[in-house]
Amino acid sequence: MLLRLAEPEDAMKVAQVHVRSWQKAYRGLLPDEYLDGLRAEDRAKRYDLANRDVLKPVSIVAADEENICGFATVSQARDAELSDYGELCALYVDPEYWGQRVGCALMAAARVRLVEAGFRKAILWVMTGNARAERFYRIDGWLADGLWRTDTVWGVTVEEIRYRHEL
Repeated sequence: MLLRLAEPEDAMKVAQVHVRSWQKAYRGLLPDEYLDGLRAEDRAKRYDLANRDVLKPVSIVAADEENICGFATVSQARDAELSDYGELCALYVDPEYWGQRVGCALMAAARVRLVEAGFRKAILWVMTGNARAERFYRIDGWLADGLWRTDTVWGVTVEEIRYRHEL
């Protein structure tokens, strides 16, 4: 598996991973009709995979010979009071690759990218009820800090809890 920065031509494959992982991970947490209506073509148009400024979202992909297996997106924290923090904005692995340590590899690469950008602490937000993700992050040393929010993500309103980590 190769870890590298995403390129603009990766947009459709990244979007396919994004949609498949949402459809699997969020089934039961989000309405079925919403999940069934997700289209990679819609998401691919919204990515800026040419960006290299870590103060804005930068994506790392995990790829095998033919496929993008997953991706992680990092940036400066979007929470105004935590501007000295980095943020893991997204970490998604194609369900076909779950349990193959792709998420662990992406997490390590994301952490390196944040540290290289000068961040020593990071946050992430997890949809409440996403037990699989919460377990993954806790095993990796992330701790919920007790802050909850209601947010609109890709057109759907979700409840999220914030986690923090010393890098």
